Amino acid sequence: MSLYILDTDHISLILNNHAKVVANASLHEIAVTVITVQELFNGWMGKINDPSAVHNLLALYSKLWTTVKYFQTVEILNFTPEADECLKHLLKENPPLRKNRLQKDMRIAAIALSLNATVVTRNQRDFGLVPALAIADWTL
Repeated sequence: MSLYILDTDHISLILNNHAKVVANASLHEIAVTVITVQELFNGWMGKINDPSAVHNLLALYSKLWTTVKYFQTVEILNFTPEADECLKHLLKENPPLRKNRLQKDMRIAAIALSLNATVVTRNQRDFGLVPALAIADWTL
């Protein structure tokens, strides 16, 4: 069975009960990366720590709580030495992938390549630049 790694956007869709993505996730072996955990927590911390959010804390903390509970139900893949080597090779051999906006996506891609997994994403533009990376979009 093939492993599917859901990118940050697809996890956000699951957390918002996107019917197609939830249905596809139930049919496959899925995981997320520690990079996605970082991205989502960074996003929540930015929102929660924004002084203008003081009147919306109940909703924000509830969404953070939902995210934490979800992460307890899914495998979280670490950034391993193999992924690190894969990332270094990717960036060395493909200079266009070194753009700042691609950093976290390339880390997710490196983990996927190191495990021969498929990245599930709507971001075909960026992940599609990665040679030999299998990608899928479960929103279509």
